[in-house]
Amino acid sequence: MTLFGTAGNCEDFYEKGNKSTLQAPAYLQQMGLNAFEYSCGRGVMLRENTARAIGEAAAAHGVTISIHAPYFTNLCNPDPEKQRATVGYLLKAAQAVIWMGGRRVVFHPGALMKMPRQEARERAENAMRRAVEEVLSAFPDAILCPETLGKRNQYGTLKEVLSLCAPYGEHVLPCIDFAHLHAAGEGCLKSEADFDALLKEAVEALGPARMRRFHAHFSHIEYTGAGEKRHRTFAEEGYGPDFAHLAPCLLRRGLEPSILCESAGTQAQDAAQMQKIYLQCAEKM
Repeated sequence: MTLFGTAGNCEDFYEKGNKSTLQAPAYLQQMGLNAFEYSCGRGVMLRENTARAIGEAAAAHGVTISIHAPYFTNLCNPDPEKQRATVGYLLKAAQAVIWMGGRRVVFHPGALMKMPRQEARERAENAMRRAVEEVLSAFPDAILCPETLGKRNQYGTLKEVLSLCAPYGEHVLPCIDFAHLHAAGEGCLKSEADFDALLKEAVEALGPARMRRFHAHFSHIEYTGAGEKRHRTFAEEGYGPDFAHLAPCLLRRGLEPSILCESAGTQAQDAAQMQKIYLQCAEKM
């Protein structure tokens, strides 16, 4: 089953009088959605009792939980202390998502820091090995999801993320952020064929069984020659990529990802629109 939901809470959530993420699962269920990504972008500050309460609410309303680790993770950093800090952020995020009854920890692989991509790759893959070992040793049910990134000075192309995932099994899945890839490629996802080629590459790298339940982010996005500038909403004209090109590719390949919407303030409304497009496409196939 393909899941649709939000990364964080949208503006409408608060406009309707909600105050706390404890209320998010009920709101998402009312919207017909079933996934939520809790953001710890500025640090993991979630207390155990709060995390468990969010998890209980999610279970009661049929919502699957994932977590986004702090944005300052960087597998490429040559400083051993900074690499240890990255593993520490992932451990804290894994603990929090397990408390919430979830499993998936999404994180940014890192920045190039002016080093050649090959050097960054070696550092990232070595650091990833340590991260997988330590996180799964502490939390055997956790799933690490390195995310494709949207700027050229970042380490996180599709090939780089697939390479980080390839040596491991079902406990390491890619988070394919289609907006980021679109931005980094200066608008490269223009057609159904473009999306299908991307998915074909991922399936060939990791296998259909593993890719079946991959993690995904989707929104419209504004970009420059350097890549990602800012996320946009579906209502704003002139931005892509178009989910209508992705939906049939997922259905034909039998892929059932968790798709979290990262639109700028309209996550729930745009996630519901994606779900509608997907279901209409499924009826025709």
